[in-house]
Amino acid sequence: MSYSEPPRTARNRNGLDAGLSVRAITAAEYSAFVREQRSVSFLQTPAWGRVKTEWRSEYLGWFDGGQLVGAGLVLHRPVPRLDRYTLAYLPQGPVIDWTGRIAEWLDPLAAHLKAQGAFAIRLGPPVRTHVWSAAQVKEGVADPCIKRLTDIVDGADDPLGVHVTRQLRDTGWLPQNPEDGFGAGQPQFTYEIPLAGRTEDDVLRGMNQQWRRNIKKAVKEGVEVTVGDAADADLKAFHDLYVHTAERDRFTPRPLSYFATMFAEMSAEAPERIRLCLARHRGDLVAATIVVQVGGHSWYLYGASSTEKREVRGSNACQWVMIRDALAAGCDAYDLRGITPTLDTDDPHVGLIQFKVGTGGQAVRYAGEWDLPLRPMVYRAFDLYMRRRGR
Repeated sequence: MSYSEPPRTARNRNGLDAGLSVRAITAAEYSAFVREQRSVSFLQTPAWGRVKTEWRSEYLGWFDGGQLVGAGLVLHRPVPRLDRYTLAYLPQGPVIDWTGRIAEWLDPLAAHLKAQGAFAIRLGPPVRTHVWSAAQVKEGVADPCIKRLTDIVDGADDPLGVHVTRQLRDTGWLPQNPEDGFGAGQPQFTYEIPLAGRTEDDVLRGMNQQWRRNIKKAVKEGVEVTVGDAADADLKAFHDLYVHTAERDRFTPRPLSYFATMFAEMSAEAPERIRLCLARHRGDLVAATIVVQVGGHSWYLYGASSTEKREVRGSNACQWVMIRDALAAGCDAYDLRGITPTLDTDDPHVGLIQFKVGTGGQAVRYAGEWDLPLRPMVYRAFDLYMRRRGR
């Protein structure tokens, strides 16, 4: 499963008129278009624009004559001390037919955004470029000569991803992919469990023995997983555990208000869009996770776990409940989100992919994020500013 399926309302490129136009559309028009798609990132939903309160949101539509054939959520970020210019960011978007000539879709986007004061566009084509099976990843970790996913030569190239990245380079777009796969934007490397046509037993058989053992251990220990109510004390309980996790694992946590806004906006857009799962053992909260679903794709977004009682495997219990829910909802994939591409056992980041590879599934490389400078001098100044502050 990827996000590369053409929008359902778009015709084949041979059926499009000579030129596409781009203009602002209403939130209602944008929402209606997104609902018609099988595959759209949650980062391209109207609710996400309302979650990102520090950015200004704009909804754009591509029109072939009078027909809406594509759409994109644009987040505008002002330039420090030059507020009249913005970086126009389309995370994991836009929602267009990526199989055609990319310039015919992106040139009118560039013209519109430059007229609106954008100094550059940053976008993340929702198309894969490469896939590695769980077996290939495990073999790579075991091979001392292989240090990165990209060192595995027998993975599967995706022709669409090759097509998109080649055309972006040829038309002046600049790749923004950090060496470790993580940057200021969205991760280029993810870990996903395909679900289409599979049963719970199929997914369990695809997991390694440790994951199956941990799921059984949680049941035996009496771990109970419930869906929390974000409007009451459950969200605060999640956040307390999340802050504890951040202190232990040394990352900067988001404030409670961020999660409250996320749940309020996403739930208002679609009641089933976002869920909070809480794992308790004899009354103690031992793990908690947040999952988001749009169409046929389900994402594990945030997780937290207690340092105490780790032996009862609350995190595995939460993951298994979310995977089962995604299966029951008819999802095509369960997305464990970002990984780094390292397979080097001396690299502390390798533990992340080792944990996720136990679910079976596959490691996926996406096209990554790309910039198109519209005002080169302002773009260079912004890039220098971001480098100095470490992005």
